[in-house]
This record gives sequence, structure tokens and C-alpha cells, in this order.
Amino acid sequence: MKMILDERGKKYVLKPGEEFQSDLGIIKAEVLDNAEVGDEVKSHLDHTFKIMKPNINDFIDIMERRCSILIQKDIGQVLAHTGLGAGSRVVDAGTGAGAIALNFGNVVGPDGEVFTYEIREDFAEVAKKNIDRFGITNIHVKNQNIKDGIDEDNIDLVFLDLPKPFEIFEEVWDALNVGGWLAVYAPYIDQAETAYRIAKKLGFYDIEIFETLERGLEVRPQGVRPKTRMVGHSGYLVFARKL
Repeated sequence: MKMILDERGKKYVLKPGEEFQSDLGIIKAEVLDNAEVGDEVKSHLDHTFKIMKPNINDFIDIMERRCSILIQKDIGQVLAHTGLGAGSRVVDAGTGAGAIALNFGNVVGPDGEVFTYEIREDFAEVAKKNIDRFGITNIHVKNQNIKDGIDEDNIDLVFLDLPKPFEIFEEVWDALNVGGWLAVYAPYIDQAETAYRIAKKLGFYDIEIFETLERGLEVRPQGVRPKTRMVGHSGYLVFARKL
């Protein structure tokens, strides 16, 4: 898989053998297939495109989606806080377009596995297409309601993006390895509070609620200062670990 960057900075990810077409012209599949990362190629309208190697974030930026997705500041917090790594086994519920499932699959590598549950058939189909297009083979999309049961065991992380995730915390406990993590994404504080209290009642420990805010800096000739716009509230993250 290759990514090309046009003169406007717009990204396109292409499979081998795929011809490129846009308002800036056409690039034949054989030209793209023969190009190496770092090369520049021309369209038939003489516009220049740079060949780049895409990473997971490039693909998520341009993949098909029919719903909102978790953003990098929240995904990064989940990956870092739970210590997810190569060979880990993950259950994810509320697949959506597959953004966090792709991140999980990318991190756990070929020796790990991700099982992602999505109740809506249309969302599950979009997620499957996105995952297949990126080429990750360790993610299994399941078009079923996780509240009907978690099929997997020996799990290192269960991530839930559901309206009432706490309703299945007992099933999560049974699926997790000792030392495994439960992580919950909750848009509203009452969801997070209920998740905290039920996790504590069930015997989870190291329970925390976080809200991550992100603000960049702008560099100007006269100095450096925080940007006026920032990535504020998106949701709360609840973490709990099985004893």
C-alpha cells in the first residue's frame, strides 16, 4: 500500500494495481506500482505527487466512516495507560468505523488478536472494508451484540464504547486475564461515575477517570503562544484492572 500527497497536501492511499484519478489528473497504475517511497510522479495534467509510506493515522484520516470516531488524544491514552503491546488479545465493543480497532490491531501485531463487536450491520460492513483495505489481518469484526455474551477469554484489554457499558462488567471480569484492563469511553460524566462505582463493587482495582485536553502552540515571528483553538472535551475514559 502506498500513499500519495498532492500539491495541496491532500492524502490518498492506494492499493497495488490501483489507478489514481482526481481533479489534478490521472496517474496510471503501472507508474504508481513502479514508484518508490520518496519519488515524485506526474499526472497527465502535469501536477506533481509525492510517494509516501502511510501509517495508521494517515489511513484513518481518509477512510470511510458513517459515524464519529475516537480521536487521537483518547486513543493514545487508552494505549498508553493499559500498556497494550505485541501479542495482546483485545475485545472492543462499539466498532463504529473501526478507528480504535485498527489502532489495537496495529499495536498488538501479528501475534495478537482483536475481536471487535458491532451491533449495527451497516457499521460492521464499513469497518470490515476499512480493515481489509489497510491490510491488517488480526482484527475480527463481529456483527453481534456484546450484551449477548463475550465469546473470547484470556483477554488483556476490554474496551467499551457503549451507552451503558457497566451492564456487562461481570462478563468483562470473566473474560479478562488477571492483570487485564477494562477501559470505557463515556461522553457524559454520569456514565463515567456509574462505571466507576460498579467496577469498584465488582472488585476491580486501580480505577481512574480521566479527561484529556489537548492544546497546541503556535510559532510566530514575534513569539510562541498557545493556540486560541484547542481540542477540548470529547469524552471521559474510565480505567479499571482485574485483580
